[in-house]
Amino acid sequence: MHWYIDVLKKYATFSGRARRQEYWMFTLISSLIYVVLMVIDISTLGTGVIAVIYELAVLLPSLAVAVRRLHDTERSGWWLLIALIPLVGAIILLVFLASDSKGEANGYGPNPKLAAAAA
Repeated sequence: MHWYIDVLKKYATFSGRARRQEYWMFTLISSLIYVVLMVIDISTLGTGVIAVIYELAVLLPSLAVAVRRLHDTERSGWWLLIALIPLVGAIILLVFLASDSKGEANGYGPNPKLAAAAA
């Protein structure tokens, strides 16, 4: 759960790097929260409005952590726009987000794996 909270603490921080684990744990926890909210919302109100409000609330942190994840693979955050290409773009972006980080420091900062190991 600390991965989720850490991303929310960096609400709109688009600089730096994010480890694979940070990105995917945030995505997993956020998806689970969304599903639970949707089930509760549809069973009580029948609309799904609460789940949509949640998704809007975590939109900016989701974009920020995705950009930091791309920085970790030495790619610009603008690569997120490749998802606008139907089907192929989403697959390419998924491969980028699942790729391992570069071992050394890059133009976006030091390797977060090494920083976590030193702490």
